[in-house]
Amino acid sequence: MNILTMLWKNLWGGSQTLVFPARPAEGKGFRGQVHFNPEQCTGCAICKFRCTSRAIEFKGGKGEFTWSYDPGQCTFCGRCVEGCKTHALSQDAECPPLYLTIHELKNVYTVARKAPAPRPAPAAPPAAGENAEPPAAGGAQ
Repeated sequence: MNILTMLWKNLWGGSQTLVFPARPAEGKGFRGQVHFNPEQCTGCAICKFRCTSRAIEFKGGKGEFTWSYDPGQCTFCGRCVEGCKTHALSQDAECPPLYLTIHELKNVYTVARKAPAPRPAPAAPPAAGENAEPPAAGGAQ
């Protein structure tokens, strides 16, 4: 093909590309963007280990920990939400916002560690002089 013919077709042929929609279509497996509630988080870091895309980072310290989430790296699979025992993570079904630079949507939280819940004391066995079972109602005479 002649270079001039190709230039003529490109200049006068009109636009050959489609306009990108304002938001991308959501995929079949999309479950929503992850949201973090620092008041409910205990700092167990299970969400970090369940995140296959490495969108969640966790750094522990003595009295606090840092939890961060980057939606630009997330695949929105929901494994982190399923693994959170304290329900500190949730998902919404809205399409994630558009972003133009790397790590633009990244959220970082620094949270004070909470003391673990006290374990219940084991029940003490009855003393030697006490009856283990209460007397039956309406006993025989």
